[in-house]
Amino acid sequence: MIQLHCFGESGNSYKAALALELAGVAWEPVKVDFFAGAARNPEFRALNPMGEAPVLVEGETRLTQSGAIQQWITDRTGRFGGDEDERYEVLRWVLWDNHKLSSQAGMTRFLMNFLPEEKRPQEVIAFSQGRLKAAYETLDRHLEGREWIVGNGVTNADLSCCGYLFYPEPFGFTRADWPHIDAWLERIAALPGWKHPYDLMPRALPGGES
Repeated sequence: MIQLHCFGESGNSYKAALALELAGVAWEPVKVDFFAGAARNPEFRALNPMGEAPVLVEGETRLTQSGAIQQWITDRTGRFGGDEDERYEVLRWVLWDNHKLSSQAGMTRFLMNFLPEEKRPQEVIAFSQGRLKAAYETLDRHLEGREWIVGNGVTNADLSCCGYLFYPEPFGFTRADWPHIDAWLERIAALPGWKHPYDLMPRALPGGES
């Protein structure tokens, strides 16, 4: 059985978990008690020296980084990689998301929701929201007239870029402001097997068990 070390609040974990779920692969989540410092303890560092979730484990296979896990799922199942002439375009959007969208969204959401209010750096948050707005503009403009980011079906480009956009906590993203993104998220949520991150993975915050 494939195990995915993950937690519900992690958008990067969600990218891997959603790909597994939509591909119909048998897997089970292993909760990372992130907010209690589990990712820094020696046992977890032995699993992943980078100290990050997600981590996929199957037998002797151990993979970290959501994009690598998504590609492993594609290689195993043939799903979400796009057509042969699209695979580098899929990769281009996964890399763009990791650098321009998810990295900023993840940090901003953490600063705004998971730090004590008195420790939230307002100037950093404002700067990050400005960078996020530029990313939303890029994605929304690209999705105009398209159902999916690349080609005619869902790919890892979609499963990567949506990683943080289904979360309810505020971080400066309002779906109604971005109609093409909003319609695209509706299409993703209509896919057979889709689940919200808090329904797909155990939550790490106290009182937040799924």
